[in-house]
Amino acid sequence: MQKGWLISGILLLVLLAGSYAAWRVAYRPNVRAFAEGPAYLYIRTGTGYAAVLDSLQKHDLLLEPATFRWVAETHDYPAHVQPGRYRLDPGLGNVDLVRRLLRGEQDTVKFELNSFHYLDKLPRQVTRQLEADSFKLELLLGDNAGLQRRYGLDTCTIRTMFIPGTYRHMWNTSAQVFLDSTAARYRRFWTSQRQARADSLKMSRTQVSVLASIVQRETAQPTDKPLIAAVYLNRLRNGQPLQADPTLLWPLHGLGTRKRVLNVDKKVNSPYNTYRHKGLPPGPITTPRPSSLDAVLKPAHNKNLFFCARPDGSGFSDFAETYAQHLRNARRYQRRLDSLGVKR
Repeated sequence: MQKGWLISGILLLVLLAGSYAAWRVAYRPNVRAFAEGPAYLYIRTGTGYAAVLDSLQKHDLLLEPATFRWVAETHDYPAHVQPGRYRLDPGLGNVDLVRRLLRGEQDTVKFELNSFHYLDKLPRQVTRQLEADSFKLELLLGDNAGLQRRYGLDTCTIRTMFIPGTYRHMWNTSAQVFLDSTAARYRRFWTSQRQARADSLKMSRTQVSVLASIVQRETAQPTDKPLIAAVYLNRLRNGQPLQADPTLLWPLHGLGTRKRVLNVDKKVNSPYNTYRHKGLPPGPITTPRPSSLDAVLKPAHNKNLFFCARPDGSGFSDFAETYAQHLRNARRYQRRLDSLGVKR
């Protein structure tokens, strides 16, 4: 009898020891700590369990890869891999890590949408931060009928939909979802107050964005933006051509590379040439920031019809009501460029 109790006791101890060992394997810390902060596991759409293991091993994210594999397979994770960007907190155990992956509890990406002048720059900007396929995004942006049907914009005006700023996205966001979420952000920007201001100016949202893009290219000084917006709005009301230098450089792909506009540039054959064509160009020349949009919606009130960059290099402008005043300002600025040897 005593011998039976002894055997039972030994078996119990063995079972308890095995259970404790299994518990240790399942819950003890297994994610490696890095000095620069938590690591991230990226799982691309369509990849499977083998790719996950390969990424964990390649980047040396786990202390004991073998124990992770055991827990993952006992939880049937190989059949339920979900794409995404997963934060691997230091000290995370196998069970908690596998559950996070099974549930698709991925971390969002703080996506920075920067201003861009030309639409072909956008896919590269997006795919540097998200998984979205650049070729698919290019196809969507080039589908005129699809853009009109889904967003009420075309291949020329779609750039007005991209308001620079910080966005939050899942890393594995698709090209279509990226565009849809951008459109939602655009709709939220256009509050009833902003729409009322646009209506008071007798301008559509697209027209506001196009003018704001010109204002943005003219100055980086916040206090000058409403003043420059007023100049262009005064010209539009008077039926005068805008004569905006940045619109000449846009079709020449000179935005961001040219410091000086030449008379020959004013002959460029383009609907964006606001020296030849009255009114606004057909689309924006850059993606305007909220401050530029609001400058158009809340312009200064004056009679100025001209402005010219100050020769001191401050980034501010000198404004004028008459052409004679403007010529004096322009000559001072041109002499400054000449003294610096700026040709283009």
